[in-house]
Amino acid sequence: MTKPVLYLIACAAGPAQYIDVGVRAAQAEGWDVCLILTPAAASWWEPRMRELVDLTGHPVRSRYKLPWEKDQLPKADAMLVAPMSCTTLNKWGAGIADTLAIGIPSEAVHMGVPVAAMPYFNQAQGAQPAVARSIAVLREQGVLVLDGRDGYESHPPKRGRPEAYPWGKALAAVRCRGGV
Repeated sequence: MTKPVLYLIACAAGPAQYIDVGVRAAQAEGWDVCLILTPAAASWWEPRMRELVDLTGHPVRSRYKLPWEKDQLPKADAMLVAPMSCTTLNKWGAGIADTLAIGIPSEAVHMGVPVAAMPYFNQAQGAQPAVARSIAVLREQGVLVLDGRDGYESHPPKRGRPEAYPWGKALAAVRCRGGV
């Protein structure tokens, strides 16, 4: 029996340093995890990228494929954008899919794939008016945005704890949306 496939999509936000923790948590719940990183998050892992490839058993993607390249990842049963940065949230909400990490889930949600997103940014960033608008736009499209008590509660500036990111909350929400 094959495992359901989860695309774990991480942005360059603090918890991306610990994306291996998120991958292991998802694998422990029965997911076959494919990892997609924003270009900035990929640069954080560049010296250790082989670890992520070995951990997932799949190539780690961070850029759109070229027209003649074959897809390297299996079809996703669900997607989780976590951690989602303020930049990614607002670009996605505005329909700007200039990275693979935004393009894949922005298309998938309109193709019936369950998509959840859990942010990680501070209260000052979250106070920008575009944040509330972007969350509303994503929710209108069917994205489960896990913020506040239901996911990640923004932290005061300079006081985040990326190592304590609540991967379990995010995975539980994906599981409830039709995953494992």
